[in-house]
Amino acid sequence: MEKIQMHTPLVEMNGDEMTRVIWKAIKDELLAPFVALNTVYFDLGLAERERTKDQITVEAANAAREYGVAVKCATITPNAQRMEEYKLTEMWKSPNGTIRSIMDGTVFRAPIMVDGISPVVKNWKEPITIARHAYGDVYRATEYRVPGPGKAELLFTGDDGASFRQTIYDFECAGVLQGQYNKDSSIVSFAHACFQYAADTRQDLWFSTKDTISKQYDHTFKDIFQEIYEKEYRARFAELGITYFYTLIDDAVARVIRSKGGFIWACKNYDGDVMSDMVSTAFGSLAMMTSVLVSPDGKYEFEAAHGTVTRHYYRYLEGEQPSTNPMATIFAWSGALKKRGELDGNAPLVRFGEKLEQASIATIAAGIMTKDMAGLWEKEEPARAVETVQFLKEIRARLETLLGE
Repeated sequence: MEKIQMHTPLVEMNGDEMTRVIWKAIKDELLAPFVALNTVYFDLGLAERERTKDQITVEAANAAREYGVAVKCATITPNAQRMEEYKLTEMWKSPNGTIRSIMDGTVFRAPIMVDGISPVVKNWKEPITIARHAYGDVYRATEYRVPGPGKAELLFTGDDGASFRQTIYDFECAGVLQGQYNKDSSIVSFAHACFQYAADTRQDLWFSTKDTISKQYDHTFKDIFQEIYEKEYRARFAELGITYFYTLIDDAVARVIRSKGGFIWACKNYDGDVMSDMVSTAFGSLAMMTSVLVSPDGKYEFEAAHGTVTRHYYRYLEGEQPSTNPMATIFAWSGALKKRGELDGNAPLVRFGEKLEQASIATIAAGIMTKDMAGLWEKEEPARAVETVQFLKEIRARLETLLGE
């Protein structure tokens, strides 16, 4: 079979630990035999980030902006333990956070649904996509441990010399203080990314904050979304037969649980962080969750929604062949290849990405899966739990059949 050609490179960002091992196995078993891979390669493993003082991450993010499509392996965000383990000179920031900031992107996460594994919420029949604003809020907050009695104030001094000052709290004892922020420009980008993604995928868009309590901060999000929708998207949504819906976050949670799924739920940064884990767990696991970062100007970065599977990596180093679920990483590659093909008008590459996803889902539907999924299996015929490499080989066999058709 002649390999499928790629007209334009996509940006490839390698990662850490067990997912790095799986990354190579996926390329060797499922990609390189069928596609003449054309990538601009960046090693975002922690050792390379240390060597380059994290400039490699910045270069990778800028390359993603240049080429328009990127695929990323899971990476370590170091803590104190990791600093000692990897002999780091600095506790380098999350690569995902750096990339999201440079690309000004919004994260969309959706579950991979398969026959034989039902969501915990029985009425969920279609995937729920979480759109997470990936900027500011608590993740960029300034914090202070108040040592004792004293006055905490919020002070803003404008470039024109005007100022705003208001007492936050008169502390009568020790406590804790936190100041967080966001920017209109980032919220505007978030809104455009959500509306455009909803239109592209023809799904209803829900958005939720707590504007009744946060009458300036959260209300600004609500107002910007509504203004952009009215000016630029209402007519388009009507043509497509989809809707935009705003409600409070607590009401949204209740509505989501009662729903059948099949929509995009846009959330602020922290809400999206928490709700994506809730949705992924209810649908199966984080290893069955797709994740794509979308910039307002149409740049894409596909990645797995989970971490580097440290526990399995240590077992792998001891000589074991772990049963680690590679589905989210496979779908990161298939998503990136489909998007590259779509942007380039390369129909064979788009079809390959589609067939890869079909083969992966069909393998689980046939009762062959990694151990994490076997415990969720519902069909009468028992599931066959296999190691990661064997699982990839099973997918390849089905992929070859599909491509032959």
